[in-house]
Amino acid sequence: MLAALAVLAMLGLAGPVAAQKAGRHGTVRTDTLWSQALGVRKQVVVWLPPSYTQEASLRYPVAYYLHGLWGDETNWLQLGKIDATLDSLMRAGLPEMIVVMPDGDDGWWTTWNTLGDFAACRRTGAADRKEPADSYCVPWPHYDDYVARDLVQHVDRSYRTRADRAHRGIAGLSMGGYGALSIAFAYPDIFTAAASHSGVLSPLLGGRDTTSRTTRYASNGAQLREGWGPRFWGLIAPAFGTDTAAWWSRDPGRRATRLAATRRALLPRLFIDVGTDDGLLEQSRDLRATLQRAGIAHDYAEHPGAHDWDYWRKHVAASAAWMSRVIGAP
Repeated sequence: MLAALAVLAMLGLAGPVAAQKAGRHGTVRTDTLWSQALGVRKQVVVWLPPSYTQEASLRYPVAYYLHGLWGDETNWLQLGKIDATLDSLMRAGLPEMIVVMPDGDDGWWTTWNTLGDFAACRRTGAADRKEPADSYCVPWPHYDDYVARDLVQHVDRSYRTRADRAHRGIAGLSMGGYGALSIAFAYPDIFTAAASHSGVLSPLLGGRDTTSRTTRYASNGAQLREGWGPRFWGLIAPAFGTDTAAWWSRDPGRRATRLAATRRALLPRLFIDVGTDDGLLEQSRDLRATLQRAGIAHDYAEHPGAHDWDYWRKHVAASAAWMSRVIGAP
């Protein structure tokens, strides 16, 4: 809440306007939809702005907020308190929007390089999760198509949306930060804005060579495995593959550069932030450098903080305010 008030003050919106609209709150719903891209039914949490149930003629822009690794569709609500943040921002007069929070398992919001072991997952893969195996274990792991096609279609059919690219954005944290940017670059006809908090934005990054002062990237599968370590390798390798070619095809910087060269007019607006004590700090900095070299405009910020919910709760107000102004424009 304090972070939201700070953002409002920065935007010059705190004060009389907020007082005038005090007491208004959004509403939360949970939907279930069939995803053809995944081959399962998925739950999705939807936050509707305060006026949605009162103004039946209004249509709204939509922002999709993606969770991180080991997360689910409830994270932004339960851990991030995004509903309280959105209430504050909307009461202060920022353009109202619908916020959609899907369940993406540990799927990296991408089309996997392999199908995975569906049978083994059904036996053991969901044992430590609240989610049933029938939902968590997907036969066709096409998580980007699930978001950009199945989910967007469900939301546009179920709610009064402004169903066009100009009024649709996507954001996320950590794994979800990767997903937000990579999906926006891959489906520029669907999303006009993308935001990343602490994202995995340069997954092949191996650091900087102190002698040549050049950036090093993994050049083979062994270096990828070593860089990610045994704990994470087993979680990312099925999605990204085991060779660098498969990783480069999913690299946000490569996708952004390719889009800039082929359909520059469809480049999404970009928002990136990261904590200065975050282990992924250099990945955000590396993507920033790539965007600068390609002449791609973006909003970038570093703040004190680590890779945790304390950081994300404090800074989601900034991305939500930015998002509502971008996709809420007439």
